[in-house]
Amino acid sequence: SVTARARLRHEASFLLAGHRAARPALATVRDKLFPRSRERLRIAVYGLLFLADIILITLAFLGAGALRLGSPFELQSLRTVAVVIPTFIAIAAHNRAYSIKALQRPEYGIAKVVEALAYAVAVAIAILFYAKASVAFSRQIFAIGTILAVALATAGRMAAVVHIKRKFGGAFVNRLVIVDGVPVEAAGRGRVAQGEMIVSAAELGLAPGDDNPILLDRLGHALDGCDSVVVQCSPERRAKWSHALKCAAVDVEIVTPELDQFSAIGLGMFEGHRTLLVSSRPLNVRDRALKRMLDLAVALAALLILAPLMAMVALAIAAESGGPVLFRQQRVGQNNRLFRLLKFRSFWQPCSDPSGRQSAGRADERMTRVGKFIRRTSLDELPQLLNVLAGHMSIVGPRPHALGSTAEDALFWKIDSRYFHRHAVKPGMTGLAQVRGYRGATARRDDLTNRLQADLEYFQDWTIWRDLKIIFVTFGVILHPNAF
Repeated sequence: SVTARARLRHEASFLLAGHRAARPALATVRDKLFPRSRERLRIAVYGLLFLADIILITLAFLGAGALRLGSPFELQSLRTVAVVIPTFIAIAAHNRAYSIKALQRPEYGIAKVVEALAYAVAVAIAILFYAKASVAFSRQIFAIGTILAVALATAGRMAAVVHIKRKFGGAFVNRLVIVDGVPVEAAGRGRVAQGEMIVSAAELGLAPGDDNPILLDRLGHALDGCDSVVVQCSPERRAKWSHALKCAAVDVEIVTPELDQFSAIGLGMFEGHRTLLVSSRPLNVRDRALKRMLDLAVALAALLILAPLMAMVALAIAAESGGPVLFRQQRVGQNNRLFRLLKFRSFWQPCSDPSGRQSAGRADERMTRVGKFIRRTSLDELPQLLNVLAGHMSIVGPRPHALGSTAEDALFWKIDSRYFHRHAVKPGMTGLAQVRGYRGATARRDDLTNRLQADLEYFQDWTIWRDLKIIFVTFGVILHPNAF
């Protein structure tokens, strides 16, 4: 009817007037929250990092040509640059060398640049070999250029990190936290921290409900300049916020505290129903293959080099105390499967502790004189190279524990419910916890929790470079105060 249409026009004009009145307030708040688009900032920084990487790698190979041939512009140097740079660009563009994560974690960005460079050089060499064009290139320029390129690219990224933090504060994501119908801490409201802003939905007039285009327009203006939105609201309003923000061109998350008990890491689908992903394999096929190749290479090389030393240790043990040279003990391995770990025996034979209930102490009377020496120098661990070859262990990973291991008279898995999570990867001869100094007896609960935290951190975002770094650092902590 005419009356109904007039009433609808009146309601629409009323809403529109309120919306227009609210727009300046929203714009003021938005400009205060996010004065500039961080997406554009990220793109600009990606571009600068990309140009810097290309220039530094080019200079590295031209410098190698200058060292080898006396001039940076010799034909061999220019050919090498022409082959390596395009391959590097193709790989770096796809391996996340230029990503938010690379900006937020400099060591990750450096690792990805070095990874892309290594693959680029390997691909270039393979192509030249199969094309039978390798005679036109200098192997010394390849070798020297690669070393210089790694050094210059690493230094360039480190310098960029210092500059970026000084100029931009290290915040590359604008995150808006909308609180609706739940308490907001006074200290958190209106506080900008690393590109994050907490606001009250009621104060800004943001109320999801029916598909009202005026309210949706107001919400869209509030999100202008945001990269992600987090909504904290009462359970009955979650579906409304989810529906209202489905059309937002940003990442949207809704806080659901009741799911905390599952420690979910993602969502899945089974027969049309949503499922919670609570665990996933920490290493993909490529990562497992790389890790296994590294294990075999290091274990075989170490056994060949250390065979005479291991024979001397075995003879010393047999000469002092007789009995078996090796000590075998059940330890918890990958997927919580038990395996027999090998060590050189350091205790008197009658004092062996197969269950591992009592940790060895500094002045432990159960140890022989040879045992004290090999434990202090970590030589007792060398037979575990055989465990690595057998596939029960890795060179790097969480140290395997005996079933009866305790701290303050409590079994390890009774102290922290996350204990068994560390067995998602193979146990290692050394690990992140060990190079941080968390080794030796577990007299206090903290001795376990510190190691557990490092173990769980180890296989998050695993890379082969992390393993190589841990192996390298291990040589500096073999003689450690806690080694006994």
